Amino acid sequence: MNCTGARARDRGRLRTAGRAEERMGLLDDKVVLVNGGSRGVGAATARAAVREGAAVAVTGRRTEPGEALVAELSAAGGRALFVRADLADAGQAKASAAEVADAYGRIDCLVNSAGLTSRGTLPDTTPELFDAHVAVSLRGPSFAMQAAVADMRARGAPGAIVNIITSSAHGGQPFLAPYVAAKAGLAGLTRNAAHAHRWDRDPDQRSEHRLDGDGGRGRRPARLPRRRRRLAGAGRAPGCRWAGWAGRRRSRTSSSCCCRTGPAWPPAR
Repeated sequence: MNCTGARARDRGRLRTAGRAEERMGLLDDKVVLVNGGSRGVGAATARAAVREGAAVAVTGRRTEPGEALVAELSAAGGRALFVRADLADAGQAKASAAEVADAYGRIDCLVNSAGLTSRGTLPDTTPELFDAHVAVSLRGPSFAMQAAVADMRARGAPGAIVNIITSSAHGGQPFLAPYVAAKAGLAGLTRNAAHAHRWDRDPDQRSEHRLDGDGGRGRRPARLPRRRRRLAGAGRAPGCRWAGWAGRRRSRTSSSCCCRTGPAWPPAR
């Protein structure tokens, strides 16, 4: 037997065990808001977040299961809060996010897991059923995202938004027509938000993150990509009619810009 190899393996196991004991939770000191979190997938998400060290807030229409879940999470040593809210009401969706931000000081992660199980085919779905699905699975999450993003942008801090969708958003069963329509809309909204707000992080925090990731070697602060700066109208005065992509397209046939003096801007090509 190769004793040297066996000793090396034992040392490796000890180092691995030590790192596992010292490992911090994935969500230590984070605040997670789970909409529709009093039962089902939402409740499972809340339990997992607490296990990973997060402070959790859950919303739901029914008080009893929500408070029961909070009691369970608190008994397990976690920080938990229940906010009674109906996600179908856009006002309640925004207000619940504001209440959580007031209680915990911020929102680091938003999880939208609320949904309806009522069914309908394309021929027999009523306007009321269709509107109910859209309200819970699309409109409510949209305004909850609006409130969470506003909090993150106000702090200049990074964050995460998780929208529970479904593979049925790609087509689905015939009897899930309104459900599929709402979830497909939520999938599109998720992609739009991810694209539109990926650079919202505070520039100072973004550069610090880059330096930490570079091992302190002094890499230049991160900058927005050139196309992103152009889309944002970088270098233009507030309210400039040429700011943004549409202005750039018009400017090819224009001789001046409202926020610049001197030679024509942008220069002719």
